[in-house]
Amino acid sequence: MANSYVAIVEKVILNGKHGPYAVARCDQIGIVTFSLKNSVWEEKDMPEEGFRVMLSDVRQKRAGWRAMSVRFVRPFDK
Repeated sequence: MANSYVAIVEKVILNGKHGPYAVARCDQIGIVTFSLKNSVWEEKDMPEEGFRVMLSDVRQKRAGWRAMSVRFVRPFDK
């Protein structure tokens, strides 16, 4: 099973070059970006700055870390 990481959303960009995305900071790996398209973002509500999210299937790309599956942190995650 892939590792999951908790991160805090720092910025939400709705009009990015490749669609909407967010930038989050994770203590373990640093800055991670993720798409807000349905194939990656698992929630119906958009994240906001300061929200905690659960990152999964994190990959390192040339431009930095990307999470391929993201959702809000839930009480059962603790």
